[in-house]
Amino acid sequence: MQRIGVTGHRSIPEEAHAHVLAGMRAALCGFDGSLEALSSLAVGADQLFADLALACGAELTVVIPSGDYEACFADGPELARYRSLKGRAAREIRLDFPHSTDEAYYAAGAYIADHCDRLLAVWDGRPARGFGGTGDIVTYARTLGRPVTVIWRDGVERT
Repeated sequence: MQRIGVTGHRSIPEEAHAHVLAGMRAALCGFDGSLEALSSLAVGADQLFADLALACGAELTVVIPSGDYEACFADGPELARYRSLKGRAAREIRLDFPHSTDEAYYAAGAYIADHCDRLLAVWDGRPARGFGGTGDIVTYARTLGRPVTVIWRDGVERT
């Protein structure tokens, strides 16, 4: 079974959205054989990836960073989407952090990088804005020698 993980920004500018979806679709939907998709289901890239992976027939493994992770979702629709995707997962990995901290997010990203064969990074190429952000996980995955596919539309700035 091939395992593809994701790391990415929570906010994807509208002008990059179609490009990001096309890049994910190319990586997930034309795949020969069985596929496991690993995601923490954060708003943004993680949820887009999980939804598309399921639509393409992949098994979803969710990596939950902390015991209070659900409290991180800003509103009802965000939480409902998280719960819906989590409910469709084949496997759930729950890390031992009681609270959602930068360390918990880094550990979840590192877990995904450690357990995938390839990492998709919805990343603008800039340094992480906080410990455990996309740039940190890309750097970690590359130190492991993990193949990283960056998906981002050139010229688009994240706000």
